[in-house]
Amino acid sequence: MIQGGKILEIGDKNYSADRTIDAEGMILSPGWFDLGAVSGEPGFEHKEDIDSLSKTAAAGGFTELAIFPNVNPPIQTKSDITHLTRKNESRLVQLHAIASVTRDNKGTDLTEMLDLNDAGVVAFSDGLKSISNTDIFLKALQYLKKFNGVLIDHAQDPWLDLFGQMNESPVNAALGLKGMPKLSEEVAASRNIKLLSYSESRLHLARISSPKVLDLIRTARKKGINITCDVTSFQTVLNDTLLTDFDTNYKVNPPLRDKTDNEALIKGLNDGLIDIICSGHTPQDEESKVVEFDHAEFGIINLQTAASQLVTLSQWIEWEDLLEKVSVNPSALLNVDLPVIEPNSKANLTLIDPNLEWVFDEKNNFSKSKNSPWLGKKLKGKAVAVFNNSKHWLDV
Repeated sequence: MIQGGKILEIGDKNYSADRTIDAEGMILSPGWFDLGAVSGEPGFEHKEDIDSLSKTAAAGGFTELAIFPNVNPPIQTKSDITHLTRKNESRLVQLHAIASVTRDNKGTDLTEMLDLNDAGVVAFSDGLKSISNTDIFLKALQYLKKFNGVLIDHAQDPWLDLFGQMNESPVNAALGLKGMPKLSEEVAASRNIKLLSYSESRLHLARISSPKVLDLIRTARKKGINITCDVTSFQTVLNDTLLTDFDTNYKVNPPLRDKTDNEALIKGLNDGLIDIICSGHTPQDEESKVVEFDHAEFGIINLQTAASQLVTLSQWIEWEDLLEKVSVNPSALLNVDLPVIEPNSKANLTLIDPNLEWVFDEKNNFSKSKNSPWLGKKLKGKAVAVFNNSKHWLDV
């Protein structure tokens, strides 16, 4: 029973309510929290703006988003943070700012990290760009230690991946496309962990795709190093053979790896090495995708379709563990209030129907962009309701 934005009661009772949802066969969980979604506003509003991003998130089951700073200008001043978060009091989907580590995400000069922390950012990152400057990386970790902040980095050696288009494998060789080796991610992650150990700070590795990086994380944790990581939901269920038709909607960074890597990532989710599952939502306009493969931008829109990938993962991973990785764990990492389901708590909830079959098409796509390999396809599993901030969105 929900009233006034709070959970009043829980249990099998004869409630008297304005609206009753028959949720037989569905799963109610704490509200989903996406770590590292990309918005186009400001600068790229034709790809996505805050309004379309919020609608897309709600339709996908997400009540909170932590936004990467890859906009123009990047999120690196107090006014940038205010622009993103100022309407949170009246929003269903709460937006949280991840501020740039370096000015303009160029990797050379640190932003005013202490002031930005005071302004309410939840983490620091250059988002889709890796921080390759070792000195800058270390200094950032040392600054963050002063207020127990967390650095989020996309581990990637820019030189090993230079001009890369897809996973380095027999598939890329057959297609004649420059490969992006897992070694790039492994070299960067190894360096990052060594700097983290030296600084004794906090680090989160975003969008990992290499099984050897999981081995590095396992070893680091045994040594007491404070490191966490996430994986995109699609990275676990898609592989590089899907690129044989040069479909640019499968072009992502890090690239889709092979089937054995899928299996290793699923194992990493099962044994707790991977803490968080994110959507990897990266909108791109048609001019960025409907071009030759080597000229296409990286990225998939996935907020509305991530639920179907969770359903696929539920074949190997318990729902309780999956839902913890898309709700509780992101909140805990960023020190945001944890959503709970108990009487007198805030109603921050997601309802998913894992058996619902539906078609993701242009009519029900709330994003301004269309760069999805699932557009026009039948999917199984969908978020059908979200509740948060005394508001709700229903598709049931």
